[in-house]
Amino acid sequence: MTRYVVRHAKAGQRRDWAGDDRDRPLSKTGRAQAAAIAERLADVGVTELYASPFARCVQTLEPLAARVGAAVIGDERLAEGAAFKDTLALLAEAGDGAVLCSHGDVIPELIAALARRGAVVTTDADWRKASIWVLDGDSDTITSAAAEPPPRV
Repeated sequence: MTRYVVRHAKAGQRRDWAGDDRDRPLSKTGRAQAAAIAERLADVGVTELYASPFARCVQTLEPLAARVGAAVIGDERLAEGAAFKDTLALLAEAGDGAVLCSHGDVIPELIAALARRGAVVTTDADWRKASIWVLDGDSDTITSAAAEPPPRV
């Protein structure tokens, strides 16, 4: 059973955005990264797409959703500041082929929690925007986690 955790693509600087940060969209580079993520994951058997309800996370998965004919489901358990136990619960609910998109504070906490529960991290950590974590295991336990670097765009 394989699940994927994506850090949202580039969205410009928080300090340069005048509106609610939840509405901050992807930048031009971020849109290109989102397209590249879709290219990378389109043929892996994606079954479900979950994203933090922040615009930049939803937009990161929209090209993939279009390619696989699925909807992006917004879930607060992936939002900035989400407790790792809540994110773990969503991961446990997600089926084989699920893709989850979240933030730079949530993903390191999630991977650390998985490691504490016995998952082997098989690569160096990569927390950059548009990086992808590939999580393998069964429905109850993640046994390994590997980071893939952001796509070159």
